[in-house]
Amino acid sequence: MTRDQPTAPAPSGAVVSTGRRWFGFFLVASTLFLIFAGAEVKSREAGLSVPDWPKSYGMWMPPMVGNVFYEHGHRMVAAAVGFLTVILALWTWRAEPRAWVRKLAWISLLAVIAQGILGGITVRYLLPTPISMAHGALAQTFLCLLAWIAYATTREWRERTGARDEQGAGAVLAFRSVATAVAAIYVQLLLGAWMRHSEAGLAVPFFPLSETGSAVPEFVDKLVVIHLLHRGFAFVAATLVLRAVVSVWRHMPTLRVHALLLGLLVCGQIVLGAFVIWEAKAPVVTSMHVVTGAGILVTSWLLSLRCWRLGAGERSRRGDLSSERVLEGA
Repeated sequence: MTRDQPTAPAPSGAVVSTGRRWFGFFLVASTLFLIFAGAEVKSREAGLSVPDWPKSYGMWMPPMVGNVFYEHGHRMVAAAVGFLTVILALWTWRAEPRAWVRKLAWISLLAVIAQGILGGITVRYLLPTPISMAHGALAQTFLCLLAWIAYATTREWRERTGARDEQGAGAVLAFRSVATAVAAIYVQLLLGAWMRHSEAGLAVPFFPLSETGSAVPEFVDKLVVIHLLHRGFAFVAATLVLRAVVSVWRHMPTLRVHALLLGLLVCGQIVLGAFVIWEAKAPVVTSMHVVTGAGILVTSWLLSLRCWRLGAGERSRRGDLSSERVLEGA
């Protein structure tokens, strides 16, 4: 197909090259590593170890010593992910017959460019909390965009391989419960970014209770409130994830392994959160807590897409829901 021909969406059985499919998932994995590298910058307080941008001390490759290793290393990983996103966008534009997938690829490219600019602003303006939070939030959004593109290249997406008995009202309930969990996880990540960039990570220095059995310190200030908001909403998010896991387990058996993985990630995240406090924000533990949060978000996001594609979307095509055009971009 040439660029001059109509760009109608491809049929569900349209073939996508194995190379492009694996490239998409590799880019998702690379972005998770980028989030870890960015978390290391904050965990080690290396954000201003390089005071200029886009160069580092006036060089494209400064000596990688001290905290420069983490800050400039993060920039190098970010540049690599940006370059890979350019390749993905061009490859998708040239090879993908579905217009909505091509649009997602271009949106992802714009997102990674905006992310780089935000990263520069954080340095130029000495790490302002709102910009740092926006930088982190956009990274999570970018990750989900890439995951959507990658999933759209799979055989499961193209052929809708879900069983017929999963394409009823139960599938709709499962989808809605997972979608609610996704929203809660995203809010929790924003609260975590607020706590992290407000330096409130140890405002409550005990977990789960103090030596006197209290969940709240004797002295409460703004930082304690921010910390407790993150800690308290974690209970809400975990409850909604558990509800989603149970719903998928009951109504969509083919997705049970995926749902179980999501539940295990949340359990691991709770343990990591505890160790962040117990180890007084040890850098690697703290960074693992951040990247596991991103992993939970993208895992739940993919689960919601799979619930839609294999079950809830089929019910929509029968007239019980009306939003599949939004999801598929048709």
